[in-house]
Amino acid sequence: MRAIVVGGSVAGLATALALSGAGYEVRVLERSAAPPEGPVEQAVRDWHRPTVPQAVHSHSLTSVGVRTLRRRAPALLGTLVDAGAELLDLIEALPPLVEDRAREVDDDDLVALACRRTVLELLLYRYVRDLPKVRPEHGKVVRGLALDSTGERVRGVHTADGEVLPASVVIDATGRRAASRDWLASAGVPVAEDLVEPSALTGYSRQYRLRGSGRPGPLNRGNAVGGVWEHYAAALHPSDNGTFAVAVMVPAGDRATARLREPGAFTAAARATPGIGAWLAPGVSDPLTPVNVITCPPNTLRGTVTTRQRPVAGLFAVGDAACVTNPLYGRGLSLALDHAFRLADLLADAVPDLALGQAAGRLAEQCYAPWYALAASEDAARAAQWKATTGVGRPAAPPQARHGNGPSPAQVRAASLTDGLVWRSVVRVVMGLSTPTATFDDEKFRARVELAPPIDPALLPAAPDRDAFLQLIAAAEGA
Repeated sequence: MRAIVVGGSVAGLATALALSGAGYEVRVLERSAAPPEGPVEQAVRDWHRPTVPQAVHSHSLTSVGVRTLRRRAPALLGTLVDAGAELLDLIEALPPLVEDRAREVDDDDLVALACRRTVLELLLYRYVRDLPKVRPEHGKVVRGLALDSTGERVRGVHTADGEVLPASVVIDATGRRAASRDWLASAGVPVAEDLVEPSALTGYSRQYRLRGSGRPGPLNRGNAVGGVWEHYAAALHPSDNGTFAVAVMVPAGDRATARLREPGAFTAAARATPGIGAWLAPGVSDPLTPVNVITCPPNTLRGTVTTRQRPVAGLFAVGDAACVTNPLYGRGLSLALDHAFRLADLLADAVPDLALGQAAGRLAEQCYAPWYALAASEDAARAAQWKATTGVGRPAAPPQARHGNGPSPAQVRAASLTDGLVWRSVVRVVMGLSTPTATFDDEKFRARVELAPPIDPALLPAAPDRDAFLQLIAAAEGA
């Protein structure tokens, strides 16, 4: 069985790894040059990624991603850890007001991986490149699909240099471009409409390296420190080898915060954010990169990967080519890994026919639809709150909806600070281990939320208000 994966970034490489384990011979066609050879740190510095601009920003592998590597590619996970990536025990972030602090059986699942995107991708590439059934090819641009005479079955792809490369399975791993939509349209196949909801964010990020060992402060979110406040959000994610990344997010179109692209203003804002300041104190860390602007695309669930699409046998999509969720939530890499291996399971020893295409649509909806819906809902609520505070952004939304039939998000947040069951349940959703519906509609969860005592606002970390925030970035100078 032959498969062609179009796109050689994380989603494409993970799919190649998964398909090779399912018995496929895989060609990975990537338009960019191969990553540099040599020591990892030097290769990361020399690797320029014009086609993957998000590579310079903070990333995190959530628990569902770690679970996938533990079960499906433990040797790769070991390679990442040996190279300096760190497995983070999220139970260390159990809120201090939770009285019962004994570990529970499922706590071992609550682990994240701290690793720069470029390090993860470089080591994944080297691991996949050495597999006997995988052949990465660079400088290859795919222009369209080669279909059979009925137009219902893939026979391969057409490349920009006129080749027809045969395969019974073609995987679109082209990222946010989702090139298969154009391939289908060019072949005369109707394309199902995407589901799209705005993220309503502009972001700025910078990478740093600690001068010493140990963490300057605790990680209040398990794999990060930071939060979402009434007019901005900020998070610090630890990475490999003493590196970390800070991201500051503001309303899209907020001209008053445009100075955040300047190092001094960015540093002032980050230092003023609860939990982050200690990491950026003088003498504690040094910047590795300039301040980079984060492109926050809309949340998008591609119609072509769902059961609404008339399938073309043998064509599938993974990663951002299937679904994009707001990078603020850090789910993209983990969802791609999970989907890649589950799709390979579906394709193992199977004939790529129309029935399999429908099954793949159902699988993609299982993998992505809950997280698309959650991101869209949370973004709408946050955008309305920020609009009310800053006057920037889209009109305020109706009152914040509850998660399904469950308690309100504000009630859940308050209860998670004192109740270990509620906290664990919320973290499992954040980390992709449990769906929002299964968690927030659970009767025991709802009862525990209702019984939780109110929280004194004075106990919660306070970020600068809007006026103070604008004053400190306006007054900042230098790096």
